[in-house]
Amino acid sequence: MQDNEDLIMVEVAYALPECQRIMAVTVAQGTSAFDAVLRSGITQEFPNIDLATASMGIFSKPLDGKTLPLPKDYQVKPRDRVEIYRELLIDPKEARLARAAKAKAARQQGR
Repeated sequence: MQDNEDLIMVEVAYALPECQRIMAVTVAQGTSAFDAVLRSGITQEFPNIDLATASMGIFSKPLDGKTLPLPKDYQVKPRDRVEIYRELLIDPKEARLARAAKAKAARQQGR
């Protein structure tokens, strides 16, 4: 049995356009971000999450192996929030260009 001093509380977060879920989970110190996500059970609520390919981060900082370790290597700290990111539907640059083109067309119609 784990000593209570060896346990920490972290959050696991996932969001869709229509809903958001943040789950508190108690894990042992030294637990990876990936294992905290597994332990949270969030994939039961959102079965569309593919943990093999999902990007993750800690408070908006990506677990990409560059600035922070990869999810299986990052050891969560007390009160960390592990975020699971969805794939982008459209590249942000393309979205900005589309909005600018739409705004330009609206201005030209107003003349």
